[in-house]
Amino acid sequence: MHIFDYSFLEEGFLPAEMVNLTAAITAFNAISTGRRERYAGVYTELEKIARVQSVKGSNAIEGIVTTDARIKEIVNENSAPLNHSECEIAGYRNALDEIHSRHAEMIINEDMIRHLHLVMTEIAGYQLSGCYKTEDNIIQEIDMRGRRRIRFVPVAASDTQDAMEQLILAYREARDNPRINQLLLIPCVVLDFLCIHPFSDGNGRVSRLLTLLLLYKGGFDVCKYVSFEEQINMAKDYYYESLQDSSKGWHENENSYFEFMKNFLSTLYKCYKELDKHFSTVNGKKISKSERIEQTVLNSVLPVSKAEICDILPDVSPTTVEAVLGRMTKDGKIRKMGQGRATRYANAKYMKQ
Repeated sequence: MHIFDYSFLEEGFLPAEMVNLTAAITAFNAISTGRRERYAGVYTELEKIARVQSVKGSNAIEGIVTTDARIKEIVNENSAPLNHSECEIAGYRNALDEIHSRHAEMIINEDMIRHLHLVMTEIAGYQLSGCYKTEDNIIQEIDMRGRRRIRFVPVAASDTQDAMEQLILAYREARDNPRINQLLLIPCVVLDFLCIHPFSDGNGRVSRLLTLLLLYKGGFDVCKYVSFEEQINMAKDYYYESLQDSSKGWHENENSYFEFMKNFLSTLYKCYKELDKHFSTVNGKKISKSERIEQTVLNSVLPVSKAEICDILPDVSPTTVEAVLGRMTKDGKIRKMGQGRATRYANAKYMKQ
């Protein structure tokens, strides 16, 4: 029987790669927060685009597809769904909209997870909409020769209620532990949810809705403006590979969460980089490279290096970055710290006593 315990996430036990990724994402998030307040109109446009892409991407991962034109009509509620697939798409839209609009008041518990499943599936007329599975299920895949094989055997239907209760209790304990980074906790909770596989159908889509809600609860709202689901869909082989690697030995408590954590953090990092790219070109309103460099430094809570800025803004040359940093330092907007490769730049207002 699997034991739900996230104490391994406490500081000091994790690979440097993951610690660095969480630090970069946190810095990106601070930059995005500053931009959102200044460019509300741009973010409103990005939100409209991401909403359509999220509904399309999450359903496409499960093979639920229709034309782009129909996706937009359904998401924007300009047309009622015409068949079962479109009912599935409309259901995901409803659940996604609820998370975006009500996340602050939503509580992570069993009732909420079942509610998300209900909202997502009721239009399509699921018999067990909002209810845990009543029969055991398996996760299978079909190889290139068309042969089926069992990839994972989830928790038995008779043990699902207890497993979900243990998952929620473990999540709450880890959430309230100040030594655990919430960004690292999220993929572990999602992996355990997928290994339980509590519903007869729709587990993958609910896992992505749960991911967005957990991100909101952790203070990260990038997925409102860039589709996390679409990023997964574009690299779903890597996603499924990491899921399989991290679920091996799960029942015996011998699995490692790290591959799935790495996939989650990499995907989220791509969302922030995509946000920066969209931000500079949305609706043809070009924001200068100099301004983007300035905002990157000024909105970063932590001091940043020239190399880190170049990584965040890959389309901007190191020479341009260096020139803008020099001007900002001379104008007193930022302060230079350290020398050589250890040089960092910080918003001057954060350096004041």
